[in-house]
Amino acid sequence: MTALAESGIAANLSPERRKKRFRRPGRDRSQPLRRTVQALFLALNVWIGVEFYLFVRQFEAGGVAGMERPAGIEGWLPIAGMMNTKYWLLTGEIPLIHPAAMFLFLAFVAISLLIRKSFCGWLCPVGTVSEYLWKLGRGTFGRNFGLPKWLDIPLRSLKYILLGLFLYAVGSMSVEAIRAFLVSPYGIIADVKMLNFFRHLSATAAIVLAMFVLASVFVQNFWCRYFCPYGALMGLAALASPLRIRRNPETCIDCAKCANACPCQLAVDRLVQIRSAECIGCMECIAACPAEGALGMGVALLRRSVSAWVMAAAMATIFLGAVSYARLSGHWQSPIPAVMYQRLIPLAGELAHP
Repeated sequence: MTALAESGIAANLSPERRKKRFRRPGRDRSQPLRRTVQALFLALNVWIGVEFYLFVRQFEAGGVAGMERPAGIEGWLPIAGMMNTKYWLLTGEIPLIHPAAMFLFLAFVAISLLIRKSFCGWLCPVGTVSEYLWKLGRGTFGRNFGLPKWLDIPLRSLKYILLGLFLYAVGSMSVEAIRAFLVSPYGIIADVKMLNFFRHLSATAAIVLAMFVLASVFVQNFWCRYFCPYGALMGLAALASPLRIRRNPETCIDCAKCANACPCQLAVDRLVQIRSAECIGCMECIAACPAEGALGMGVALLRRSVSAWVMAAAMATIFLGAVSYARLSGHWQSPIPAVMYQRLIPLAGELAHP
């Protein structure tokens, strides 16, 4: 089928374009590698979630501490990560409460600064689930659906508005206010409050969540594209990344397969470089390109391509390096005694935001 498709494309090209080399089928290995990384990171998050659930349940049942709290759960507390980062930058001290949130937040921002918005395309478990939802929709209905431009562009601004609200909330807090929040009963068990939100969904929250899931089946990356403030932050950081998708007009055969494959709906086939904050570095466009040397993830200044293996290794180095440093320096676990968890967790439903 691939050979037939390529011969069909070649038949409609000019003599000069026919001379350009086609990529051999199966040569690109970026997508199997990316899916493996996605699966591993999703499995890690599921494991951490189960461990944290069991940690919470032991205190809800009136028992004593029998297992350690997995600090990795703080990766789901990006607001705490931003608060702690501000506290650290202004005081030079790493906060004692939820320090892992800061290290994970900084690791993901560093990944975006160096390797584009690849946190969203390679690591984020929500992004992974969202991708499988729209692929389910495409497999079931034969296509995905895009919103008209007059609606798509205003909706895309929503995630930046939400990000702005969170940045304003954190930015307006003084060092003393951050410290007071973190050591408050609510701040100490903010992770438990987050878990309980999903464990005890209200009817309204369940309907909204179901709507997001349904919309994600029909529209590619619906939540990520329109509503995710964390993804908006990673996209803004990625604007400074030295990496970007580069198209070589000399070897491009203008088949538009790259644009059709792009889950972010970027016009890859019409641009020389992809600078957009929407690009998640998934390399789907490169995998779909049949022309040898037409597309690559390049270093802007050096004009050299970077393989998917290098990207995956860089992500692993940054992520594992941040976690290892936090562990070795004693800034990974919150030093909260079990007796405090034993007192606060059963009252989690009664604690209001200070």
